[in-house]
Amino acid sequence: MGTHCCEPQENTGLNSAAYRRVLWIALLLNLAMFGVEMVAGMRAGSVSLLADSLDFLGDSANYGISLWVLGLGLAIRAKASLLKAFSMAAFGIWILGTALWHLYSGTLPDASTMGVVGALALVTNLAVAWLLWAYRDGDSNMRSVWLCTRNDAIGNVAVLLAALGVFGTQTAWPDLAVGTLMAALALSSAWQVTRSARQELARA
Repeated sequence: MGTHCCEPQENTGLNSAAYRRVLWIALLLNLAMFGVEMVAGMRAGSVSLLADSLDFLGDSANYGISLWVLGLGLAIRAKASLLKAFSMAAFGIWILGTALWHLYSGTLPDASTMGVVGALALVTNLAVAWLLWAYRDGDSNMRSVWLCTRNDAIGNVAVLLAALGVFGTQTAWPDLAVGTLMAALALSSAWQVTRSARQELARA
């Protein structure tokens, strides 16, 4: 991109109609997958699917906030990024708590449902990641959008591996391990976005 992401100038992609279109498509796809995975996760008793469904919901809010702050000043965009970083951290903490609860209750998830829904979620996130690839190196707000989408795709692959693990071992450990991995990704991304947003607030 022509403008370096560490400089205070406006990113050229922020106000483009193309970027707005991408965010709207991502928003609608994530809302749809939230509904699918929430229902499937409850029926299958899967921590990883429930975690992924809430991740889709969080990303829908992420894209909505990004659409709202497009074209606004650097300070406002940075503050919006801090809000999104907080939501990512809260998601990570929630996943850890849910994993501990399922470990205590001894729930065995349905591997076949995990596999089918996980594959659908992966295709959806790969499509969104492909659309967002050109905007991955913008300001903290654009970077937070890209990081969330990247984390989703990694999480979907992990869900598929967990489904194979649950099917092969007939234990819940693979599902619980994926939940912990997704929590770690969320907390790591929250830290990255927070650091970048604070630097932008200092410049603004």
